[in-house]
Amino acid sequence: MPDFSDQKFLEFLVKSIVDHPDDVKVERKVDEMGVLLMLKVNAQDMGQIIGRDGNTAKAMRALLRIVGIKNNARVNLKIEEPEGSLRKETPKITSAVDKVIDDIKDM
Repeated sequence: MPDFSDQKFLEFLVKSIVDHPDDVKVERKVDEMGVLLMLKVNAQDMGQIIGRDGNTAKAMRALLRIVGIKNNARVNLKIEEPEGSLRKETPKITSAVDKVIDDIKDM
């Protein structure tokens, strides 16, 4: 495999964060839009990769942008959701107005 600094950097960064470093896989694709790094991790490590409010993922993307600037390339990160992940659906928050409208519909 050729030695790509952006791919190696992401692998090092992610393996330092997760509990299952052997499951970390980074695929690299280049097209007219730039470099796309696709990250796959163990389902149990997704919370550590995303971080609270997505802050860890945002920080990784910012660092990859800097690596891309140094190499005159646009680097994007796609975090692939692993099979069998237990993503929680966010409950729909209903406001007081929605409740009143539903009550009027039921009349």
